[in-house]
Order: sequence, then C-alpha cells, then structure tokens
Amino acid sequence: MKFIRVRTLVLALVSTLLLASFADAQITSARSNSNTATPEIAKAQDAVNAVLAESGKSFKDGIVAFVGDRRSEAGSKFNKSVEVFLYSTMNIQKDQRLQSCYNQLIETVYRIEFPSDSQLPQVRGLAATCNWDIDPALADSVAKLARPAAKMATGNGETVAATAGSQIAVSKSGFNDQTFEPSPLDELSKLELTADEQQVDDNPIAQQQYQYIQNAVANKSLGFSFQVHPMIQQFINYYRGRGRTTMEVGLYRSGMFMRMARRIFREEGVPENVAWLGQVESAWKPSAVSSAAASGLWQFIPGTGSRFGLQRTAYVDERNSFEQATRASARYLKFLANRYNGNWELAMAAYNSGEGNVDRAIRRAGVANFWVAFPYLPQETRNYVPNILATILIANNPNQYGFGHIRPAPSLIYDQIRVPASTSLGLLAQAADTSVQYLRYLNPHLRSNVTPPMPYVVNVPAGKSNEVVALFRRLPASKISNTNLANSSAGESWQSISNRTGVSVAELTAANPGMKSPRGKVFVPVRGNNVDTIVYSRPAASSVIPSGSKVRIVKAKAGDTVEKIAVREKADPSDVAKYNGLLPSSVLSAGREIKIPSK
Repeated sequence: MKFIRVRTLVLALVSTLLLASFADAQITSARSNSNTATPEIAKAQDAVNAVLAESGKSFKDGIVAFVGDRRSEAGSKFNKSVEVFLYSTMNIQKDQRLQSCYNQLIETVYRIEFPSDSQLPQVRGLAATCNWDIDPALADSVAKLARPAAKMATGNGETVAATAGSQIAVSKSGFNDQTFEPSPLDELSKLELTADEQQVDDNPIAQQQYQYIQNAVANKSLGFSFQVHPMIQQFINYYRGRGRTTMEVGLYRSGMFMRMARRIFREEGVPENVAWLGQVESAWKPSAVSSAAASGLWQFIPGTGSRFGLQRTAYVDERNSFEQATRASARYLKFLANRYNGNWELAMAAYNSGEGNVDRAIRRAGVANFWVAFPYLPQETRNYVPNILATILIANNPNQYGFGHIRPAPSLIYDQIRVPASTSLGLLAQAADTSVQYLRYLNPHLRSNVTPPMPYVVNVPAGKSNEVVALFRRLPASKISNTNLANSSAGESWQSISNRTGVSVAELTAANPGMKSPRGKVFVPVRGNNVDTIVYSRPAASSVIPSGSKVRIVKAKAGDTVEKIAVREKADPSDVAKYNGLLPSSVLSAGREIKIPSK
C-alpha cells in the first residue's frame, strides 16, 4: 500500500460533548417580563462573552503565527483557543452561541492542520459565528496556505500542482515536528538488485538455500503455499549483504508486535506467517509513513483503512493503532486471498498496489499467477512479494541465513480499559502512575491528549487497569474534564494538599465525598478558565531543605509557573519544584509564596 509522507502532529482537539453542568454558569432560555435582564442572566451572558473573547484572542494569535509559518506556535495557540471552552466549566451544549462557536472552531482548526481541496478552513464563517474581529485578508491567507495542491513555479514561468507527497506538502502539513519515520516501502520501490545478489546458480551457498526454499514449500511448513522462484533467493542474498542491517532491525523490533499479530491473524483465519508482511511494510514502526499517504504498522491509506473499519477523525487515526490496524490488515488480506482463490502471492501484490492493478495484470497475462503477471505489475510490487517471502523464510530459520544472533525485543504488553468520553490523558496518566508521553506511545492512534467524545478503549501500562478503573468509578462523568489527581502521603491533611495545589479545603473535600482524610490518590478540581492544566503530583523526595541552604521567598505573578519563576530567579526549576512540593510545570496563582533555595 502507498501513502504520502506527512509530518503531522496530532491535533490537540477536545470533545464536543462536555457534560459538566454548573447552575451559576448555565444560560437560561427564559425571558424576563421586563425589558431589563435579571442580574443572573446578565452575569451568565457576561461569562459567555468572556469565554468567546478569550478563545477568539488565542485563535487570532494562532492564525497570525500560521500565516507567519510559525507552526509550532500556531498549534499551541489553537490548542489554547479550544481549551478555553473545556476549562470554562460551562455546559456548552446548553448555550447556542457557545455550541455553534465551539463546534465550528474544532472543524476549522482540523481543516487547517489536515488540509483538503474540497474542504478548506472557513475562517470567515467561524469569525462571523463567534463574533470575532478577524481581518478578512488574514482569513483568506489561511485558506490559501492550507490548500494542499499548492502551486510551484517552474523554470519556464509555468506552474504545476505540487503532489501530496512533494516536499512542499510535507513541510506544510501539521503544526509541530512530530517524529514520523519513513516506511521501508519508499526505498523498496527504488531497490535494484545487484548482479551478485541476482546470482543463484553459480553460488554454492545460495544454491543450498534455494534448495531449502523448495523443501519448505513442498513440506508446507510455512502454513501456506507459494511458487518457488529464484527472485526469492535473490532477496535473501540482498538481506545477507547490504540489506543486513534492515533485516536485523526488523527481526529485533518484531518481538514487540509479532505475538499480537500472530494471534490476530490466527483468529481471522489468515496464515500466521503472512503477518511478516508487517516487517516489509513498516519495519514494525507504528509511526512509519510512506510517500504515498500510508501510515502505521500495516501502512493503510485512508480509503482502504476506512473500508476495513479504521476510524480517521479529528480525534483518532486508527491506522496507527496496534490491534485495530492489525485486525484490519488480516481481514483485508483474507478478502484478497478469497478474491484470488487462495493465491497468497496475488493477495500480497494487491495489498501493495490495489486490486485494480493486479486484476489488470492478470487480464494481460491471461492467468491468475503472480510470476506470469509479473511483467505487468508496478515495479514496487514486483519487488514487494519476493521480499516478503524472503523475509518469512529468514524469520522462520534465522540460523540458516546468518541471523541466529538476533534476539527479538520483548513483547509490548499493556492493559486495555474503556474510559469515559473526552478523558484527559493527563488525568489518565496520573491515575496509572505514568506519563502522558508513555500513554501516547501506547496509543499512537490518538491525535491529541484527549480521548474521543464517546467512551473509548485505550491502552494503559500493564497491571494498572484495575486501579485506573476503580478511580474512574469514583469520578462522575460530568467532572472528567475538570479534575486532576494528587498523590497523598500517610498522615497528610486536606490543608497540606490545599497548600500545594492552591485549591481550598472545601473544594477538595467536596470533590472527594466520604473521604475524611486524604488517602491514596485524591481528586483535585480545576478552577474556571484555567487554560493551562495543572498537573499535581507529590514528589517522591522530601521537600525538606538541606542544611546549609539559604532560602528566599518570592511571590508568583499571574500566569507564572514554577519553571518561569526559577528561570527569573536564576535557580534550577527541578530544585524549586522539589522544595515547594510541586512540578516545574505547575501553574501558580498570583501572590502565592514560593521558596527559592540557594547555596
């Protein structure tokens, strides 16, 4: 399968379904009998206007950065624009203005990051819906820059459309520098075997190995049949020489996913060894992308992924998932094998270049045989099938081919749980005693730090599922978006947690009903329009200041974090955080006293 090589970063979009319902923030549809709105209605309207204005300011900053080609900054500003709604504690679905603006904002930011000629970002329409003052020329510039089929000037004054896989399209896709790795398929399409690699008859070692292939096929020891052809041995020659590193890396990384792949292929009725196709597709890298729009372990293009149940939305791209994409791959291969009457060589060929190309090659060859249809197939596909067959042979007998020293990596193990709609990965990481980065590693299909706006199955570190599920059972769904966790120590009081989180004792006890004193993980509500999520975690080390150290007390300014204060005071952020029982990223309220250690 083919894919465009894109450097996209998962867009940090948040849910369209916020269930929090706070009476003092809701907008009533009732009308006053007088011409003057009641103070409660006026206050609520002011709160709505404040949210819209704050979100609009961040969005405008984002498009200015986007037009200026400061894409990482643009992504951060767009995220903040969306998060204003999330942390407002308002029930967005109860107010038409908030709901319309929020939903259109989600769509517009998505269209800016993932451009399509047929669906360009409608910045003017968003501004009108949200009543934002955005220069029409600036709005039009965003739509122009987001157009994927950008025009490139040629040397003779003509213009040509840039393809999706061109360098221009690659450099303009996404807001950040997310690390994607090139798919091996790109190099495979250009690979030309050398004369030495093609030599089989006059090479005693190659001839002996070629005999082994014939025996393996005759004995059906690989679980499926294929036609023996010298080109299979030629690719084995390649891997034993200049392609050795590629094979070694693939055999090592296969340990992470092959057990899972074999299980799913077996469940779907596909020969388990066909799962080695994943090594040729991606070298077992979930972040692999090709120059033709393919992504993930199994290199699905968007259309084929959708055919076999893989969602691709503003929240997830399941082509990058572990198990969903593996099952989709097995089902697609089974579909293709059935189409070609059990011929796995033709099935693999169609997996690479599509059924249409293979069907045409068969019609021209006059027979449904890969090697007869070989001259009529794309060059990449001619390499693809013997490459997979060579990989299968090497993987099943690494000692025979000089790869017996490779020890596969341990299997990637994790638990799976279903979490509520729009769950923050920050909250989930706190519950599972891990980091957001590791959760993103376990869930490469998530496009943001928030799960989709419906209950969704996610991967969490092995052994943590029961603990996480128990925590979420204690937390009402309406408070998922506005709650963090803090780890309490034995004998700690609510007042001490209040001191280090900046949340009142009354709010803490209300968020943890039935808990007379803190124990284990406790819920910490997030206040109002606190756009930058505060992550609270009690440090493992003691916050007692070592003897001999001097301490200065400074007061935080509005918007300060521990790290900002530390930099301003020329101190180490980690030390400052440790001495104050906080994290470097903790957001501080204005006037809060922070201890600055010094020698």
